[in-house]
This record gives sequence, structure tokens and C-alpha cells, in this order.
Amino acid sequence: MRDTEVGLCASCRHARPVDTPRSRYWLCERSATDSRFAKYPRLPMLDCPGYEPAEAEAPGAEPGGSAD
Repeated sequence: MRDTEVGLCASCRHARPVDTPRSRYWLCERSATDSRFAKYPRLPMLDCPGYEPAEAEAPGAEPGGSAD
């Protein structure tokens, strides 16, 4: 799924992809503490009051790796 099909969720620190055998969904982790946010928002998400850009990964760093 391309970023344009996902919208803001593709680069939001509160969203993570959830893969199933037939689909990929985007889970909004803000939904766990704030009922204004859908657990699985309709995509593409073009405007969101809870959007926060994910921290940029350091060049050469493993995605999802921990810092030493």
C-alpha cells in the first residue's frame, strides 16, 4: 500500500500497520486513550487533529531498532 493510499497514518507516530493474510489495516494507538479517534480509521486519512510525525530514523539504523 502506497503512502498516498494511507495518508497521514503512514508517517504518524501513533499509527502502526496491522497485516492480515488478506489485508493491511492501520491501527491508531490514540484510540486506546481517546474515543475521538477510530481504532482503524478510514483511509486515506487526510486531516487528523492527533497527527504527530514519527521521529526520523538515523541514517543506516535498523527500522524499529533500539538506540545504544
